[in-house]
Amino acid sequence: MSVELKLSRPNRIYRPSETLEGKIVVKAQSSISHYEIRLTVKGSVNLQVRGGSAGVVESLYGVIKPIPIVNRVIGVKSSGKIGMGTSEIPFSLNLRDKNLERFYETFHGTNISIQYLVTVDIPRGYLHKSLSATMEFIVESDKADLLQRPLSPEMVIFYITQDTQRHPLLPEIKSGGFWVTGKISTQCSLSGPISGELTVEASAVPIQSIDIQLFRVESILLGEKIVTETSLIQTTQIADGDVCRHLTLPIYVILPRLVTCPTTLAGPFSIEFKVAIVISFQSELSKLHKKSDPKTPRLWLAMETLPLELVRTKTIALKQFFVSASKLLY
Repeated sequence: MSVELKLSRPNRIYRPSETLEGKIVVKAQSSISHYEIRLTVKGSVNLQVRGGSAGVVESLYGVIKPIPIVNRVIGVKSSGKIGMGTSEIPFSLNLRDKNLERFYETFHGTNISIQYLVTVDIPRGYLHKSLSATMEFIVESDKADLLQRPLSPEMVIFYITQDTQRHPLLPEIKSGGFWVTGKISTQCSLSGPISGELTVEASAVPIQSIDIQLFRVESILLGEKIVTETSLIQTTQIADGDVCRHLTLPIYVILPRLVTCPTTLAGPFSIEFKVAIVISFQSELSKLHKKSDPKTPRLWLAMETLPLELVRTKTIALKQFFVSASKLLY
């Protein structure tokens, strides 16, 4: 005997103004009696501060209460019986009950998690175990709240040299010098890539690799203190080995789902992002620290970190996107 939820959309993506639809699938070897079958939809912002992030403050304030977004319960089927075999019970539920409800997009971070769950409960009385199933669905911004205008094509120009680094470098890298220039977009649509270009103008020490790192910056208001933690989301290598000098390399990074969301600045919490251009130089020392912390600058690394604003746009013009990509390549 089992119960499962099947949503009407395979990708499980819904908007707050839309209707959550699907069916409850019950498989039973014999007919069963039940009380009213109920469907519960819950959405919340779950906040936590890991040990070491807040120190003494964490022990004073204890567990942070989740911020409720939505909590709705509806009856799907009144008391009765479910026959033997496979039975399907359809359901439909409006996600937004009041216009005052503020929905945030689904996000799974290190200390902040924005999650929406739908649960079905089939109570069967005291002598029988109740049946239950839960499924997560993904919430994205309403179309009415999305940006109508296309994002500005302007990019931030950057340059990386031994003089722009705030951390110590290996003597041979510092004395030999290097010069890397480029441009990168610092406001991106979640449905598009982080784009740009990079050129190694000069470098006395051979380059090992060039990577684009995406970071999330999660901040939580804990009493009178703001606890902030930065964590790496993904690393995308755009060059391997000692690249040719004066060769323009395209930057093209696809944003992952669920672990990214629109840049959010709420009262009790905020979710922001950063992008870092990281240049690794060939060094015997780097071979001894292959699993080093990506947030910690190393002697054989040069980097430039920029704030990145992520937004949800109404549409993405694929033609315009491929034209931009072709310009970078040619």
